[in-house]
Amino acid sequence: MTARPDHRNPLVFDTHELGRRPGALQRLTREIDAPKDLGIQGVIGVPEGAPVKLDLRLESVMEGVLVTGTARAQAEGECVRCLEPLELALEADFQEMFSYPDADDRGRPKAEPADDAEEDEDRLFIEDGLFDLEPVLRDAVVLALPMQPVCQDDCLGLCSECGARLTDDPDHHHDAVDIRWAALQGLAGSLEDGEKDEISGEAPSSARANEKQEK
Repeated sequence: MTARPDHRNPLVFDTHELGRRPGALQRLTREIDAPKDLGIQGVIGVPEGAPVKLDLRLESVMEGVLVTGTARAQAEGECVRCLEPLELALEADFQEMFSYPDADDRGRPKAEPADDAEEDEDRLFIEDGLFDLEPVLRDAVVLALPMQPVCQDDCLGLCSECGARLTDDPDHHHDAVDIRWAALQGLAGSLEDGEKDEISGEAPSSARANEKQEK
């Protein structure tokens, strides 16, 4: 069993008002400061301390409290194509059951402690009438955020040659030279120099160099 939730934590909620009466409902609205690392680390997320608005519906059932809600915030990240900073309006929906620690899956009081520890590890519990929404919020935000955020759907990214942002200059390009023709281009240049020497009545530059060496 986990430690008792801290009631001073803004993501900890009190269910005492529901009174464990099946069918009882409670609606809550709360604005909190985003906790650290809320989002996809290194990609996009809600900055620490940024406002997060929570709209919650708490429903008492036999085995615990069913929490349904929506979190709204402004996420920040970097475009995966052009690396420009971007902002994204985040809306994350979630629903989670917080179980009473003294009830089984059917809401009946447990005669003995559960033998299946692995099942309990996957469940979230109410402790002394309190539940901590943070793990649910984190999972919902990660699922709502894009794994590869872009500044705009038609972002063209960056030029692979010089790193220029192609969306700002769609006609941007570089004249590509095929390395397979580079040697022939050099040979063509040498032949053109020789032809120019012949026209001017002078020996090719290579011939002049040989004459100087003989002298």
